[in-house]
Amino acid sequence: NMLTSSRLALSILMFVLVGMGYYFVGLIVFIIAATTDWVDGYWARKYGQVTVLGRILDPFADKVIICGSFIFLMAVPAMQATAWGLRAWMVVVVVAREMLVTMLRGIIEKQGGDFSARWSGKWKMVLQCIAVGVCLFYLSYPILDGQAVPNSPPWVYWLMVASVWSAIVLTIYSGLIYIGAAVKILRK
Repeated sequence: NMLTSSRLALSILMFVLVGMGYYFVGLIVFIIAATTDWVDGYWARKYGQVTVLGRILDPFADKVIICGSFIFLMAVPAMQATAWGLRAWMVVVVVAREMLVTMLRGIIEKQGGDFSARWSGKWKMVLQCIAVGVCLFYLSYPILDGQAVPNSPPWVYWLMVASVWSAIVLTIYSGLIYIGAAVKILRK
């Protein structure tokens, strides 16, 4: 629970840094925060320290850092100006998917059903974290006079595009998997 709480605090710090244009420092804070998610889960399972508060707080912290990161990234003018980069509709997809799955989990678990995380959801989180990290790395390059986008090497730009689009595709796919699972459970 302390690791999860630290992830929330680090998320807020990262949002402040991104809002101030300190993208590389924000990237470092994001990596530390994302790592606490893995350490938190590993520790809780290994030592049997799964708590009711942790089962609620951990997914909440995940949603804060992912949804907040995408929202803050979308607010960066250079990201908006980047061809094939992050778009507002993508942020809506991420936030809507997270809200929908949270709602479905609440309904099903209230009825005594099991709506545990699926592998598609875990991989979705991994790709979303990669996309956020690569976007921050991309934005950490300077914007030269007369340009609207960072002066990054082409491989950084294409890595950013590939990671963002991959994360969005898997976000949609995993959302559909969860909807299908919820429909099956609710029909019983």
